[in-house]
Amino acid sequence: MSWQPTLTWEYAQKRAQILQEIRQFFFERNVIEVETPALSLGTVTDVHLEGFSCRYDFLSHCSEDQSVNVYLQTSPEFHMKRLLASGYGCIYQIAKAFRHEQAGRFHNPEFTMLEWYRVGFNHFELMKEVAELFKVILKCEEPTQITYQQLFINLVAIDPLTANIKDLIAIIEDNGKLSDWLTLEQDNDILLQFIFSEIIEPTIGNITPCFVYDFPKSQASLAKISPEDNRVAERFECYFKGVELVNGFNELTRSETQYERFQEDNKRREEKNLLTKPIDKHFITALSQGLPQCSGVALGVDRLVMLALEAQHIEQVISFPIENS
Repeated sequence: MSWQPTLTWEYAQKRAQILQEIRQFFFERNVIEVETPALSLGTVTDVHLEGFSCRYDFLSHCSEDQSVNVYLQTSPEFHMKRLLASGYGCIYQIAKAFRHEQAGRFHNPEFTMLEWYRVGFNHFELMKEVAELFKVILKCEEPTQITYQQLFINLVAIDPLTANIKDLIAIIEDNGKLSDWLTLEQDNDILLQFIFSEIIEPTIGNITPCFVYDFPKSQASLAKISPEDNRVAERFECYFKGVELVNGFNELTRSETQYERFQEDNKRREEKNLLTKPIDKHFITALSQGLPQCSGVALGVDRLVMLALEAQHIEQVISFPIENS
């Protein structure tokens, strides 16, 4: 195993330039850079997301021989929303995030995330700003926009908001991707996500970035429900050249609703024989004090750099991937 970095000096300089361009972008818009902890006493409850945990022995309210779990952040979201609830204005952060997922072409378990929040923005206004950042960094044309529902209708001739399990299995089979585990699956969202990632995603955003918005509400636990259609939430993602780049929300601000959604996540975890996760009480308390109307988005910096430099693997744009760390 090589001790040397996978990031060349040439690419290191180009990556640094991109990070500087990102900071200049937000400086010009008076969005303030902040820094929050990578460790937290709470973590995400999302059924499809796993973080890393470790033990800590020295909390002031615990006895000397009592250890507690602390969690590496999967994103800085909860801490940043606590800042907003305390009176901060528009903010951004370039931070390390950690997700217990298999390393691959577009993912390393430790990665760099850009996350920002715009007070007073809705998700359409934030999509416009994300598009402006892409044009600066990627030198791309104006991105396109389409709803999740219309995308499914256009590409696989099915309405994802009304389709049943039989309908979804038929789509997967017709596209030659059916396997045994899928035939046993009883969760609509898992089947929809499979169709999206395996059948739809490779066909969108190949020329210009493509924003997909208004995801099913069951796939957006941190977003507001759309006032036009209560089956969908005001969430968006963006895809470009086979890469998922961003995930954004018109943020849910009601603490009671958010707490209920976290409880629902843990109930689904129990049903799937997964460990339940501690709900972040600091975050819920912050919401109860009043999160301002805002929209937020998380962007994978390493993936953005890959696209900007036309790199073929994430290892080319980070210094030491997990196998070489």
